[in-house]
Amino acid sequence: MSKRFDKILNLPVYKKADEIYELAQVIVEVIGESDKREAEFYRTEILSNATLILGKIAGASGGTLYSLKMYNAVRIRLAIQDMMNAVICTEMFGMNEEDYVQLMRDKVEEFRITFVQWIRGFDKTNDLPDDWGIRFDTSTPEQEKLEELLFDEDKFFDGLSEDDDDDLGWTNDDENHNK
Repeated sequence: MSKRFDKILNLPVYKKADEIYELAQVIVEVIGESDKREAEFYRTEILSNATLILGKIAGASGGTLYSLKMYNAVRIRLAIQDMMNAVICTEMFGMNEEDYVQLMRDKVEEFRITFVQWIRGFDKTNDLPDDWGIRFDTSTPEQEKLEELLFDEDKFFDGLSEDDDDDLGWTNDDENHNK
């Protein structure tokens, strides 16, 4: 293997994605055959998206242009969502004997944390003009703190009263148990 490829394989984000891929392989092996066509669809959906994640990490890591790196990052995010939807469906339709949904959620959360750190390391200054008007921005921790300060929960919920909770179907569980 080349040094460049070795470097990609050793990225923390790639290692986390590989853990997702390994779990995806386990999940597809235990999918039941109640409906052979449906089972094959979910196997393909889970494994193809887990594979796509690895490929897009390699693609983003192999290039230098910010917009191409972010394009790959967006595709990774979409692949994670599609894969999770398929994993959830296999559980909903009773196609696997064990609940792998929580295991995959845990792996995805570990990956997400590493993924965010990874994309924040992309060099925004190394890019070409984009005539499509699409700009990607990965916020900094300072920006996130500012956004938290700017969100005023009282103002957001201003105008709602407890009576509105009943109108919206929101009730306090304690009240329901006391009736």
